[in-house]
Amino acid sequence: MRVYVPLTLSGLAEAHKNGELGPGPLDAYAVTPALREWYVSDDIEELEYAALNRAAQASLRLLAGHPDIARRRVVVAVDVADGAAAADPDRGLDPSSLGEVRVSGPVPLSKAGAVHVDAADAEADIAAAAAALGAADQGDDDAQFTVDGAEDHDLMWFGVQEIPHLIG
Repeated sequence: MRVYVPLTLSGLAEAHKNGELGPGPLDAYAVTPALREWYVSDDIEELEYAALNRAAQASLRLLAGHPDIARRRVVVAVDVADGAAAADPDRGLDPSSLGEVRVSGPVPLSKAGAVHVDAADAEADIAAAAAALGAADQGDDDAQFTVDGAEDHDLMWFGVQEIPHLIG
């Protein structure tokens, strides 16, 4: 099963140093039954893209909680055994948890298929979105517009062998 783990650049550096994502359990995103129902598509590429975007939103939340780190969202796509990731059945169709899964333990970085990171030119918009997240959560429409602006930036794809360049 392919899962998308939200991180920050400093989190990616830590994973690279340790050779694994963890310790577990890890919050991640995947193509779950609830995500399929919400997205109303059978195209696996579209569904995986939706899961990736959910992970990017979670990465933005990580950035909002750590104002001292680089303002670039990071998502690592990893393959785990089917039983290693599970959705919380009690949160099934809760819009805030669509696609959310929990990976039971640490995942070797060697299981990563790709790393997705914002381009450097997205940093100003990502910084603004991270700063506006709290107000958006409280219902501020202008802040929500700023947060939604982060989605105007597609994450770039990098091979795992490029991690040293990304964190250097």
